[in-house]
Order: sequence, then C-alpha cells, then structure tokens
Amino acid sequence: MIGYVTIGTNDLARAGRFYDDLLGLIGAKRVMESERYIGWGTGKGSPMLMVMTPFDGKPATVGNGAMVAFFAGAQDKVDALHAKTRALGGADEGAPGNRGGSFYGAYARDLDGNKICFFVM
Repeated sequence: MIGYVTIGTNDLARAGRFYDDLLGLIGAKRVMESERYIGWGTGKGSPMLMVMTPFDGKPATVGNGAMVAFFAGAQDKVDALHAKTRALGGADEGAPGNRGGSFYGAYARDLDGNKICFFVM
C-alpha cells in the first residue's frame, strides 16, 4: 500500500551519508536521487524512504507525531540499527525492547530530528 515516505532535511549530503550507512544494515540502497532528494529501497516495487529538501525553499522541520518505521527482520537487527543510529550522531528515543505482545522495537532521531523506529514482530 505505501509506495514511499518522505522526510525533510536541511543538509542532503549529510542525510545521504547517514541513511546510506544506516539502511545498508537492512539491505537498502539508493535507488533514486537528484540535487533535491535521495530515495532508498530494497528492491523493485518495495516501499522507499525519500529524504528531500523542502520544495518551498523554507527550512525542513520535524513533524510532531510523524515517524517512519523500518522492518528490521530480527531482534538483533533492531539492536544493531539503534546502535548504528547513535554511532552516526542520531539521538536515542527509546532503547530496544518488547513493547507489548510480539512487537520488539527501538526508537531514535536522525540528524535532522526526524523520528524513526526499527521493529520486528
């Protein structure tokens, strides 16, 4: 159902390096890019993450209540993605752990303050 999700950045090169390193852990790579955006995916027809400078030329801001969740496939991948986010300069928003039922997840902020989640069920 979801084709892609877009989050904003004020430094596309920096965001590109961050997500190249981070999403490489789950097999994603750049599949689209221009001077205004970069898109990552895991294969043809799979959902993508797009990081983009705002079209209106105003600064990118964090959406209150907005979050992008990445399926990690295994608990050790959730742990590794959360640790990698912090190693790349992102902020912790919730350590890896069970969050009720079969949901195991971790929360972080990227370099622009966008909230991201890594999970497995």
